Amino acid sequence: MRVIRKYANRRLYDTQQSRYVTLEDLRRLIIDEAPFRVEDAKSGEDLTRTILLSIIIEQEQANGESQVFSNDLLAQLIRVYDMTSPLPLSRYLEQGTQLMLEQQKRLQSQWKQAMRNTPLDFMRELGEENMRFWQKTLHQSAQSDEADADDHQAPESSVKPDDDAGSNNKKKQDKTT
Repeated sequence: MRVIRKYANRRLYDTQQSRYVTLEDLRRLIIDEAPFRVEDAKSGEDLTRTILLSIIIEQEQANGESQVFSNDLLAQLIRVYDMTSPLPLSRYLEQGTQLMLEQQKRLQSQWKQAMRNTPLDFMRELGEENMRFWQKTLHQSAQSDEADADDHQAPESSVKPDDDAGSNNKKKQDKTT
C-alpha cells in the first residue's frame, strides 16, 4: 500500500514516488483504484478519511453542475450523527454506491458494444452473412446436382453391344439436326 505523508505545512509527500502530490493526484489514485494511506508525518496518525473528505469537498466546490451532496442530504447526514443509536448508514452507503458503480460500468460496457456497430456496420455484416449463406447453399446445391447426375448415368460395364447400334443411330440423328 502506498504511503502518503502529510507534513505540518499541509504538503502531501508520496513516499513511493519520492515527490510531493496534490489532492488531484490522490483523486487520480482513487480513480485508478490504487490503494494508499495518508498519515501524519510526525505522529503516524491515519489521516486518510480527512484527506478523502477534503477531496470530496474540492470536487463539490469545483463542479457546480455535478454536486453529489445537496444541502438537504448534508443536513440529514448531520442529523444521523446526533442520533442516540446511529443507523448503520456507512455500510448501507458503501453497498449502495458499490452497486451503482458496478451497474454504471456494465451500462457503459453495453453502450460501447452497441456503438461499436453502427447501423452501416450492422447492414454490412448482415449482407456478408447473407452472402455466405447463399454461397454455401448454392455450393451444396451444385454438389447435390453433380451427385444426382452421377446416379443417373449408367455404368460403362452395363452397356450392351446391341446398344452400340442404337447409339450410332442417335449420333446420325444428332448430325442431321
